[in-house]
Amino acid sequence: MRTYHLPLLIAVINLLSTGVCHADTVYKCKNEQGKLLYQKTPCAEEKHAVSSLTLKTQVATPAQKKEQKPAEPLVLKPGQGGHYFLDAEVNSHSLTFVVDTGATMVSLPRAFAKSASLFCNDKGLIETANGRAEVCTTTITEMKLGDFTLSNVNAMIVPNLSQPLLGMNVLGLFNIEQKNNEMKLSDKETKTP
Repeated sequence: MRTYHLPLLIAVINLLSTGVCHADTVYKCKNEQGKLLYQKTPCAEEKHAVSSLTLKTQVATPAQKKEQKPAEPLVLKPGQGGHYFLDAEVNSHSLTFVVDTGATMVSLPRAFAKSASLFCNDKGLIETANGRAEVCTTTITEMKLGDFTLSNVNAMIVPNLSQPLLGMNVLGLFNIEQKNNEMKLSDKETKTP
């Protein structure tokens, strides 16, 4: 069994996310050669759709937010290699994410996904420097990041991924501010001074 290093896997995930960071839906299509493609537009007629993936996460409604006290911003300091790490819970299972603004989706190691009772929805292949790897999509029922609770979060299960990646489908729900050697994630409706 091959072991992939974190920077290599981050680069592979980033390749998948190129050009789709701000899309609401990513379509997974096959070209004439049968190779999987991830794109913002629906599959062309000469290509057939494998599936579509909605990158929206549900948060509290405005009425619910009025009843709640404002969530404390998440303040992160850089860790090993200058990466930002965030402790979280996925389906009541603790884990530590690498914050990856270049990744479209939350990506989880296969072993963690299994322990958190996450199952594959759609499967696909990605190309890596070491050959092809099979990945699949899943839906996280509940994700807790500090005071923030998200539901029905789309994610990708990646074999041999050593560190979970927090991608833009979740990060895009926050104001992201990086200065003075720290990263601050706050509610988009909260004004930062």
